[in-house]
Amino acid sequence: MAGGSGRVTVVGLGPAGPDLLTRATLDALDRYPVRFVRTRRHPAAAALGDGASSFDGVYDAADRQADVYPRIVEVLVAAAREHGAVLYAVPGSPRVGERSVELLVADGRVEVEVLPALSFADLAWVRLGVDPLAAGVRLVDGQEFAVQAAGHTGALLASHCHTRDVLSAIKLAVPDGAEPRTAVVLQRLGLPDEAITEVAWADLDRAVEPDHLTSVWIPELGAPVGAELVRFAELVRTLRERCPWDREQTHRTLTRHLLEETYEVLEAIEALPPGEEAGLAAPEAAGAALGHLEEELGDLLFQVVFHATIGAEAGAFTLADVARGIHDKLVRRHPHVFGAVEVDSAEGVMANWEQIKKAEKGHASVMDGIPGNLPSLLYAHKVQRKAASLGFDWDDAGGAAAKVAEELAELTAAPSDEELGDLLFAVVNVARHLGIDPEAALRGATAKFRDRVAAAERLAEARGVALTALDPAALDELWEEVKAGG
Repeated sequence: MAGGSGRVTVVGLGPAGPDLLTRATLDALDRYPVRFVRTRRHPAAAALGDGASSFDGVYDAADRQADVYPRIVEVLVAAAREHGAVLYAVPGSPRVGERSVELLVADGRVEVEVLPALSFADLAWVRLGVDPLAAGVRLVDGQEFAVQAAGHTGALLASHCHTRDVLSAIKLAVPDGAEPRTAVVLQRLGLPDEAITEVAWADLDRAVEPDHLTSVWIPELGAPVGAELVRFAELVRTLRERCPWDREQTHRTLTRHLLEETYEVLEAIEALPPGEEAGLAAPEAAGAALGHLEEELGDLLFQVVFHATIGAEAGAFTLADVARGIHDKLVRRHPHVFGAVEVDSAEGVMANWEQIKKAEKGHASVMDGIPGNLPSLLYAHKVQRKAASLGFDWDDAGGAAAKVAEELAELTAAPSDEELGDLLFAVVNVARHLGIDPEAALRGATAKFRDRVAAAERLAEARGVALTALDPAALDELWEEVKAGG
């Protein structure tokens, strides 16, 4: 209970129809002329009569559900201050999965009274024949399943499973090999059309049509959900709170570290032994190199989680928002996987991708939005790839290679920055047609040359001579010796 100017009494509408409303709730409905209901999309909402204001319009207008709850609190506080006392009705129990009630109680500007009520979970335990205390059940929000279920392997009851997308996200959050054999979908408990359906785990998002009164019972998981990622995110939050250096960082001050870690990941990839992709590399060499890549990817992940932590502090976005955003974007941009679009080649996938991205961003051209500060080879590759999605491309690598010869002849005849640029641009085209990343290829070639020069220095030093003292023929002989040695 918080002190303040005005009073909000919060009641629960129970899990089903008006017959499950408590006497205290019915009395409150009679006492308060100014009434609000979170949503009228509930079987007992009719008990409030036509005079109650709902927040369904706020839900419909919001881009994110998380934006709805602070808005509800502001409206309730203003109404309580204006009228002295108001009633706020929510589905189920006000203390089970009700974010708006949590925010209201914590607000402090008004006095808040919360009356107890039945929740959907009370009916679920009866229908399932489960004692939640004995079974160690964790109650989670299906929309936040990956976070709220993290680290748990026991029984779970997930609420707010109102769409197939939510059910699909629950499936994806469970690690491979940890899936239960079956789950139980509970729908419209306490209503005449109540349904309790046991489904195979693989069919969780296909076996039934979910609605706003759907929950899922998961008897047990074989391994924790996202335990390591959640544990790591909590560590970053702790560092942010307690470490002086971490506390001082901002999105801008971290840019140098993000860039450094990205390049270290690239170096780790370049250090992978030949044949690693096909499993042909020596196990000991591949294992060490892959272990190094794993370490560098962890350093890069730290940067991503650090930025998400700063975003959460500002109330802008969380790590879950970042993951959800890229998840949803990838679904939208893969209609050939998640929709009815059919493509038969990687080129078709890229063409679809560019057009979908253009529509999403509101760009006039597929060329809009390409960062101008990309490394030049990567910039050229990206521009060519976008042009290719519109049909501006060579038929094969042969045409691109012929263009290289043409540009080399023009550069030789009339050297200039422009002619050199045309030659490099043509080389990038060849790389793209061959499926080779030109940026990585040049970095690899440069690293190989660097290592050979260093080896030549060591070899000359071992022989007591200076490289600068060798004549061209001797230098060539030394270089061939280094090349032969790998």
